[in-house]
Amino acid sequence: MTILTKTEAEALLKKVLGYSKAEACEVTLTGSDSGNLRYALNAVSTSGGMSRSSLAVRSFYGNKEGTATINEFDDASLMKTVKRSEELAQFAPQNPEYVELLGPQVYAEAKTFIPATADITPRYLANETAKSLEIAKANKLTAAGFIEHSAGFTAVMNSKGLFAYNTGTDVSFSVTLRTADGKGSGYASKSYNDVAQLDIAKLSSVAAQKAVASTNAKALEPGKYTVILEPDAAESLLQGLFSGLDARSADEGRSFLSKAGGKTKLGDRLLDEQVTFYSDPLTPDLPGSTWSADGRPQEKVTWIENGIVKNLYYSRYWAQKQGVKATPRPNGIIMKGTNASLEDLIKGTEKGILVTRFFYIRAVDPQTLLYTGLTRDGTFYIENGKIMFPVKNFRFNESPVIMLNNLDALGKPERVGNSLIPPMRIRDFTFSSLSDAV
Repeated sequence: MTILTKTEAEALLKKVLGYSKAEACEVTLTGSDSGNLRYALNAVSTSGGMSRSSLAVRSFYGNKEGTATINEFDDASLMKTVKRSEELAQFAPQNPEYVELLGPQVYAEAKTFIPATADITPRYLANETAKSLEIAKANKLTAAGFIEHSAGFTAVMNSKGLFAYNTGTDVSFSVTLRTADGKGSGYASKSYNDVAQLDIAKLSSVAAQKAVASTNAKALEPGKYTVILEPDAAESLLQGLFSGLDARSADEGRSFLSKAGGKTKLGDRLLDEQVTFYSDPLTPDLPGSTWSADGRPQEKVTWIENGIVKNLYYSRYWAQKQGVKATPRPNGIIMKGTNASLEDLIKGTEKGILVTRFFYIRAVDPQTLLYTGLTRDGTFYIENGKIMFPVKNFRFNESPVIMLNNLDALGKPERVGNSLIPPMRIRDFTFSSLSDAV
């Protein structure tokens, strides 16, 4: 489906709402064009493109709701979909957590759409893949990688007068390089809104260096070590903390932020004072939609400041029940850091272990955010500020809450997935056993 302009999307949504006979109605329209290329064993294996479009109609009678979706937009199909959602709403049970639809809102202009990313062609994918494969072959490595890009839009309108529209682009790349004997492995991955920021040759070179350097790994005894976590490793372990900043689960005693007697840790010092997390949809290096799925404006919010829990996510229902302002879940998390590089952190380490990536992370105890997982794709021993040799991979048992109370130093934040995370040096990180994985 062609990316509809704001005017085109608004006209279509008004038409659909005009068919509604329900007490209230909300219509969501989405569309995207995407392409991808996958390679393995140093050869392209698949490539393709996809266009998607969808329209969802939510009809309300009191606190009963029915939803119907369609991907055809002729008048007859639209009318049929609206009618179907109304029929479903009539048969639906009462929703005890229903809140009325929002009226008109004011949104800042999002910075998520980059024309150059929307204009990516199959030739670009092929040329960039050739660069990655050339690096793999020059280092006598075997490559497996994936490049994907997309451009899309989302628009929402309801019978209360709300209208929201946003466009966005994304391009992502990941690659794993292995030595011929399978004993060395390196990985790199990045995603951006702006294709100009993506350097596939550089990322492939980094992965190649790790693969070559990680061969002939030595076994160290499990235990507590000072570790330096590259941003990719740090972000994967912090995801549980980000998603756990939910007010309802904390209030109901189901969270690491819960306290006895129905209280929460909101306002308490939870982490080291160096730790500050916030979200801001207008951050140039991590732009996001300026409105949430339920139509609330997304604004800059500080979640944890100098280790103190400042805010939690509140759904509109839970905020109404608790008598507080609703704070929507952010679409990106930023952790403050310093100007120090990863190399600076390594130079300042007397003895420690560099972790480039974690893999297969699983929850052990949600009340303490204890996780287990494996290091992977290059783990190295540091002594007197230098990387000395690769080490055999470990299984870890660690909580990001404990980890961020043992924080020693931070570096400069980098974009990892949908977050900006710095490299970090952590004291007393727990490795529980060795792993044969590479």
